[in-house]
Amino acid sequence: MSGSTEGSRAEGAEPSSTAGGAPRAARSAREGEPPPAPDPLPAPALDSHCHLDLMDTPVAQALAEARAVGIATVVQIGIDVPTSHWSARVAAEHDDVLATVALHPNEAPRLAAKGQLEGALEEIDRLAALPRVRGVGETGLDYFRTGDEGRSSQQESFRRHIAIAKRHRRALVIHDRDAHGDVLRILTEEGAPERVVFHCFSGDAEMARVCSDRGYVMSFAGNITFKNAQTLRDAAAVVPIDQLLVETDAPFLTPMPYRGRPNGPYLVPLTLRCIAEVKRVDLDAVCVAVRTTGEAVFGSA
Repeated sequence: MSGSTEGSRAEGAEPSSTAGGAPRAARSAREGEPPPAPDPLPAPALDSHCHLDLMDTPVAQALAEARAVGIATVVQIGIDVPTSHWSARVAAEHDDVLATVALHPNEAPRLAAKGQLEGALEEIDRLAALPRVRGVGETGLDYFRTGDEGRSSQQESFRRHIAIAKRHRRALVIHDRDAHGDVLRILTEEGAPERVVFHCFSGDAEMARVCSDRGYVMSFAGNITFKNAQTLRDAAAVVPIDQLLVETDAPFLTPMPYRGRPNGPYLVPLTLRCIAEVKRVDLDAVCVAVRTTGEAVFGSA
C-alpha cells in the first residue's frame, strides 16, 4: 500500500486546464472509470501485492478479470487487524488468492498511543499460522507520514513482525518509505527471515544491488512506468530476474497510460511489459520468472 490514497489519485491528477483538449469535467469522469483490459500475457504471472478490500470491484469480478489476462494468483495484503482477518478469509474462499497479515507501519504509532499495539501484534501472530496466510506484511517503516515521535513504535512493530515471520516461516513483506537505511539495519540486527520482499521497491540501483546481495526479492509496481521514474527503471535493470516480482498495489499506482484511474490485478501486464523492456528480456521469460519467484516466496495457490 502506498503511503496514502494519494499514491495514484493525486499523483495522477492532471492540471486544472483543458490539457489534452479534454474539458476538466470529462477528464474527471474518465479518471473514475477502470481502464480497458490489456492484451493477455503469453504465460501466467501473478500480482504479488494487492488490496482487493480497497477496490470498488467485487472480489470475484476482479479475480475473473485478472485470470482473463493471465494473472493466475493474487496476493491480498493485510494492513491492520480487520483487513488481516478479511485477507485470510478471502484467501480461504478463493483458490487463486493468497494472504498476508500485518500492521502497516503507520498503524503502529496509533495503536501504541491507545495501548493496543501488543494485543494487535498477538492477533497478527495468531493469524500468521493459518494455512492460506503466506506472508507477514506489509510491515516495515514509513518516515514520510510519521515524525520522530512515532519512529520508535514503528521500529518495535517491525522487529516484532520479523520475529512472527520467522516463527511461522512466512515471507516478510516490507513497506519502506523514506527509511531505507533503518529498514536494512533492523533486518541485519534481527536476522532476516528466509524470504524477504521489498514491496513497491522505491530504492535506487545501488540499493537494489545491496538487496540482491542479501537475497531479498524486489517487487515493482505500476509507478515504474511513470515518466519521472527513471531511478526505478535503473534499479529494475540491475535486479536479477529471479529476485524480481511485480505487483499492482491496487487500487493505487495505476501504470501508464492510465495513471490516476483505478488500478486492479488485471493491469499487471502493463507493468510486466515495461519491466521486460527495461531488462531487455522476452515477456514470456519475465512472466515465467515472476511466477516461479512468486511460488518460491509465497508457495503455490
